[in-house]
Amino acid sequence: MQLRYNYRVYPTPGQQIELAKAFGCARVVFNDGLRLRQQAREAEERYVSDGELSRRIITEAKLTPERVWLGEVSSVVLQQALADLNVAYRNFFASISGKRKGRKVAPPQFRSRKDNRQAIRFTRNSRFKVLDNGRLRLPKIGDVEVRWSRGLPSEASSVTVIRDAAGRYFASFVVQTVQDETLPPADSEIGIDLGLTHFAVLSDGRKVTAPKFLRRAASKLRRLQQDLSRKQRGSQNRKKAVVKVARAHARVADTRRDWQHKLSTNVVRDNQAIYVEDLCVAGLGRTRLAKSVYDAGWAAFTGMLEYKAARYGRTFARVDRWLPSTRMCSDCGRTNEKIDLSIRSWVCPCGSTHDRDHNAAKNVLAAGQADNSNDRGAQIRPAAMLAPRGEAVTHPDAAHSMRSVEGISVH
Repeated sequence: MQLRYNYRVYPTPGQQIELAKAFGCARVVFNDGLRLRQQAREAEERYVSDGELSRRIITEAKLTPERVWLGEVSSVVLQQALADLNVAYRNFFASISGKRKGRKVAPPQFRSRKDNRQAIRFTRNSRFKVLDNGRLRLPKIGDVEVRWSRGLPSEASSVTVIRDAAGRYFASFVVQTVQDETLPPADSEIGIDLGLTHFAVLSDGRKVTAPKFLRRAASKLRRLQQDLSRKQRGSQNRKKAVVKVARAHARVADTRRDWQHKLSTNVVRDNQAIYVEDLCVAGLGRTRLAKSVYDAGWAAFTGMLEYKAARYGRTFARVDRWLPSTRMCSDCGRTNEKIDLSIRSWVCPCGSTHDRDHNAAKNVLAAGQADNSNDRGAQIRPAAMLAPRGEAVTHPDAAHSMRSVEGISVH
């Protein structure tokens, strides 16, 4: 299984300049490749292949006065920018043809130099290296200081250097790991009902209060946003105010992520099987509860449960979102009429009294156990899933098309 390990890095002022050059060159190569394919489509010419795109946008462009500065950065960074473009096109074509499941994928868009988040990727061909003194050696950038919070479990296949909107730098390593069997088997299984009043209600009766990190920081964010709105556009003070707002939002996101990691680790450690409801977060994000829904971060939490369960040999499954878990009696199985959201407890005609959320969690557990057992009632472990990450990566299938170009290998 492939996992990402993220670390904070502290480049020197000179290294920050070199990273800025690499960010800019990768962005220009991506935009040039996108523009070339758009022009070919408008002229009703054939689709520009990956190899031809690399030759024209990188190899031949370096010989021209307009793009001679592309040679100042690592060629792997430029090739990976084109690899991202190629994957974006493949995802778009697969989406419109119906081969890709889920929501429709838009065609690739031009990258803006005004985007506060920039990223470049180095693969093994670039010969990046973690030195004995703990520094990260990057080609044409230098030895960058890394704050190691933990060691890498194996040699990294690639590293992505990221600069976020708050001006912080991170190194994200992709490593290949095997299933970690350090967790002993557990006897309990759990069903989880996610909500807003309580972030999670477990089938054993425990309730986890929603921390509401964004709501708690609302007053500070409001004040910083007001200060930003009063700054003149294009001024240095406005740029400083933008960074302050980004840092405040980053603190909220980091706090939420840390809390979700701790909770998901405890759930996976204590239970052999975890079942959650397959919520449509995108749909809920279009309602009047959108701010609270995104503040809760259900998708990130269930993603953590999914990859940690796969890593530590646990069972994870999602229950059908159309299951009437709230209005179904967990004792007799009767499905009652629709229950208003303001009603937190109800009585079934069979005589059972139910807490709304606890009853839903028990139904999620029962449905998950039924869906993941065979004809003889034996438990079936679902296939292992990889950890989702928010940054752009290259799909493994893209390696076949890129290996023919200067021997580049991508993960």
